[in-house]
Amino acid sequence: MEIFGFTFDVENIQSLVLTYGTKFLIGLIILVLGLWVISAMVKGFKKLLQARNVDITLIPFLVSLISVTLKVLLVISVITYMGVNMTSFIAVMGAAGLAVGMALSGTLQNFAGGVILLILRPFKVGDFVEAQGYMGVVKEIQIFNTILTTVDNKTVIIPNGGLSTGAMTNYSTQPTRRVDFTFGIGYGDDIDKARDVIKEVISRHDKILKDPEAFIGVVEHGDSSVNLVTRVWANAEDYWDVYFFMMEFVKKEFDKQGISIPFPQRDVHLIKED
Repeated sequence: MEIFGFTFDVENIQSLVLTYGTKFLIGLIILVLGLWVISAMVKGFKKLLQARNVDITLIPFLVSLISVTLKVLLVISVITYMGVNMTSFIAVMGAAGLAVGMALSGTLQNFAGGVILLILRPFKVGDFVEAQGYMGVVKEIQIFNTILTTVDNKTVIIPNGGLSTGAMTNYSTQPTRRVDFTFGIGYGDDIDKARDVIKEVISRHDKILKDPEAFIGVVEHGDSSVNLVTRVWANAEDYWDVYFFMMEFVKKEFDKQGISIPFPQRDVHLIKED
């Protein structure tokens, strides 16, 4: 058969369509079924890790790694079945891999960062951390990212590359934390009386630890106030409970005892010109 000056062998075309079309359809079916099987295997692997009491920090990373590896092997198997020469395919993929690797250098860095985080273990799932400008509870450490949940219930996804090389504060490492306050009183107020009031407020809260002992001292003679620094200790999980309690009840007791808390003021003098 001749079309637009080109001669086509209908029988050969039909043969090619039947051969490769059939392989393509079967390959597509294998791909779909393979993805379903992999999904089931990954779920089973996750349940197995949980049943063996594997560290919860490792589970998301291992599950993600197994899932990606199995999917890559499945795609290679399907391509081989469809008759693609794997020697040529690998050569082409190797050349393309170099370009893709350079383009995805950040992604590879995130993968390496994830491995480093799991080896060095600067934090684990459930820790409250501050990193890359965010604060929250670690929910998952995945292959490329770490997922945090902030105190106002937002989900933050942080790339592992920057997380593994940047500064980070882990508030859950130590069992206790020091809670610091600075209370200002007027220059005409009695320092000893203010100190006694703060001590009395501290004694009311049973979550403020007795050891180490609370410290109260004059830290600064400010522009409009004498500033008393107050340092108490609490268990890490009680930090904010103690903080808000002290901020509220010290103010209330100062008001009852007639102790002023100065605030910046400015006098404006108006000069009338004739």
